[in-house]
Amino acid sequence: MPAEATRTGEEANEGGLRKVARVVLLDPDDRILLLHGHEPGDPSDDWWFTPGGGLEGAETREEAALRELAEETGITEVDLGPVLWRRRCSFPFAGRRWDQDEWYYLARTAQTVTAPAALTELERRSVAGARWWTCQELTRAHETVYPTRLAELLQRLLDEGPPAGPVTLDTEIV
Repeated sequence: MPAEATRTGEEANEGGLRKVARVVLLDPDDRILLLHGHEPGDPSDDWWFTPGGGLEGAETREEAALRELAEETGITEVDLGPVLWRRRCSFPFAGRRWDQDEWYYLARTAQTVTAPAALTELERRSVAGARWWTCQELTRAHETVYPTRLAELLQRLLDEGPPAGPVTLDTEIV
């Protein structure tokens, strides 16, 4: 799974879980930005995922979300909204198992051109690009997308607006 687990030297927190902030970034046309990742050394083992990554030092999840978004996409002009979803996941990536506690923040931007600004060495080997997706395109996609059910979650968000509080998604173990 994801190149979302790409910072080296990050310490696991509470119960060995890596604290992660992810961004559900929407443009003025309600398209969502996803990154295209793959296992280093095997581009055929690929998936799509939201920008974001692990907290560094004493930063907050909000700070991590904005930093990761800027590093991975070059997008800095965003309105960061509430936490939409929370998810725990566990997956193999780059020769190790990653156990993560992920918070997904809603964000909006008019800045749609992407250009990675500060990828780590592992990200350079495992992130193949970015793409804006409509909800309809995501619903019809045959590619692997994380979190699972993202198309359904996005449709609900677009139809109903953000939930009153974060929704806990099913734990995913790959």
